[in-house]
Amino acid sequence: MLAVRRAGAALLLAAAMLAVPALAGTLTSASGAGGGGGGLCTVDLYGQWITVQCTNSGGGGGGGGGGPASTVNLGCTLTPISQATAVELGLQWPPPKGFSWAFMDCVGGRVGAGGALAVLVNTATGAPQVTPQQLLQQALSELQIPTLRPHTAPPRGKDGLVGLPEWFWVPAGQWHPLSVTVTAGPVWATATASPAGLSFQPGGGLGPVTCTGPGTAYDPARPATAQHSDCAFTYQQPSVGQPGNAYQASIAVTWNVSWTGSGGVGGEIDAGLVVPFQFAIPVAQGEALVNSP
Repeated sequence: MLAVRRAGAALLLAAAMLAVPALAGTLTSASGAGGGGGGLCTVDLYGQWITVQCTNSGGGGGGGGGGPASTVNLGCTLTPISQATAVELGLQWPPPKGFSWAFMDCVGGRVGAGGALAVLVNTATGAPQVTPQQLLQQALSELQIPTLRPHTAPPRGKDGLVGLPEWFWVPAGQWHPLSVTVTAGPVWATATASPAGLSFQPGGGLGPVTCTGPGTAYDPARPATAQHSDCAFTYQQPSVGQPGNAYQASIAVTWNVSWTGSGGVGGEIDAGLVVPFQFAIPVAQGEALVNSP
């Protein structure tokens, strides 16, 4: 299991459980809440309104598809509500014809303010009256973006050398999508985060290096002249005089966050969620004769 964290101030990380009861006020849409048409869906996340695309993606299918993604599946349970409890809660009794009341409780966190959400359930199909966009909020709250720690050559903790390329890369086994699917009866929503790009900030006011993909792993068993990486940076000055006598460098992984849901809905949420990792690189004066990191 990758070490994970909730990523700070980005849209993804503002997501939390539904903050209003009984489906009221959680979603507005230019084309109708929960429908398969185009338009923008606006979601209330603890008083912060965000907008997600809810365009028709051309099909239903399962909860998020296969592929190499690391997936988490959360199922919402439905517990029938008795007449006495419904009356106590101020719910309509009897419920509309063909429906019953139930509490919907989603694994990993309750959907609804202060407890499970009271929803109407179709007695013929067992489907709760909940939209994919509402389940998306729960999926986003459970989707955790990892801080990917780079490998470098020379390795972190070892001095780099002036004139010698500093390689950096993320292990290929960590470079894959992550997804969370929340299901309530036949209604589902999947939030997916996919790593898209890697950049290196060398520190010291120097310009960044950007590359696509996770970078290339350096192979110490091969001659340096036989290897190449676009994810490398060559320091021209030693780090003496820098804070801590080291360049305060960082890598940043850019993630694309999207979603899909039952009924063919889905779209892009965040095309540029950046998660950084900072580290120090001491650089010593070296000679051009050095031929391997």
